[in-house]
Formats: sequence, C-alpha cells, structure tokens
Amino acid sequence: MSLYEHVFISRQDLSVPQAEGLIDHFSKILSENGGKVVGHEYWGLKTMAYKINKNRKGHYVMIRSDSNSEAVHEMERLMRLHEDVMRVMTIKVKSHEEGPSAVMQTKARGEERVAKKPRQEY
Repeated sequence: MSLYEHVFISRQDLSVPQAEGLIDHFSKILSENGGKVVGHEYWGLKTMAYKINKNRKGHYVMIRSDSNSEAVHEMERLMRLHEDVMRVMTIKVKSHEEGPSAVMQTKARGEERVAKKPRQEY
C-alpha cells in the first residue's frame, strides 16, 4: 500500500453539501477497492486562473489515502467520467504531513489577519 494525495476540482454550481458529498462518494470507491482514506479537506470555492468547461470557479477538495494502485486507478477513472468533476491530480507521497495542509494554513492566517485588523473611522 502506498500513500497518495488526490486533489480534484468540481463545478461551481454545486452546493457545498453536494461538493462534500463527492468526498464521501470517492472515499467509498477507494475503500471498496481495498484502500483507506486517511483524511480529507474541503478547500472551498476558489477562482481559477482560466476557464475550465465555461466555469470560472470551482470547489477544491483534497483527499489523503493509503491505497493500492488498482484502487487509485479505479477512483481516477470514475472521477474522469463523473460530470461534476472538472480536474483531478493524484500525487504519490512518502508520508502524509500531520495537521492541516498549506492551503488551509494560509486560509486560517488570512482569517486571523482580517479579525485583527482594526477598523478605521473617517
């Protein structure tokens, strides 16, 4: 079994629960084929650098898994066939980092900065 990180982008017109439902759907596919989901993160609706299938934004999701290659290939195949998934990227890693990913850390720092910023009055 190898460690993988899967990032996929789903269509912008999905609701947040529907986008998070895709996590459950693809996690189930991994587990049915002998893999195991270690963790997942919903990164939110983000603006993309260029249009994909006439969409300017997309729901970004990362799934960490401990799976065999057959389970990963099956999940990627079904992701490519799924009409709500626009892009998929899978990376084989040596170890999973503990705690939140860099994207979530940056998001948290940005929220802290907004909360600490004093309000200016004119």
